Amino acid sequence: MDQKTDPATAAKAIVEAYLERSMVPDPQGARAYVSDDFDITFTGGRKFTGPDQTAAFNAKRYKWVKKKFLRTDAAYDPSTEDVHVYNTGYLFGEWHDGTRFETNRYMDSFVVRNGQIVSTHVWNDSAEILLEKAGLAEAPL
Repeated sequence: MDQKTDPATAAKAIVEAYLERSMVPDPQGARAYVSDDFDITFTGGRKFTGPDQTAAFNAKRYKWVKKKFLRTDAAYDPSTEDVHVYNTGYLFGEWHDGTRFETNRYMDSFVVRNGQIVSTHVWNDSAEILLEKAGLAEAPL
């Protein structure tokens, strides 16, 4: 199987293109990569159904935010033909108070089916960083 027909390679490209559009932010452009029944779970168990909702959530939390990709890995499941994609790295940007950040770890997992993202789960350190900023962290970061 070459790279042009490898489902894992194709799924990684779909996920990275989706993330690039999401970072602009361009929710309509990002929507081109997701299924009609797309399901997103953000940190804290927050549920969304589209890139427009996550862009609105991020606008409340950050003045601006982007992702620095460290790696994207994929695993093809031949029994379902789904590809499980994992993208990890660092968020960088600015909080609404003007404080910049660059080492906010994140890990996103995706399920890609028939060339479209059907679900994603998003984890990052933002809540822990905000707790620390507020003096509420149980231990130093």
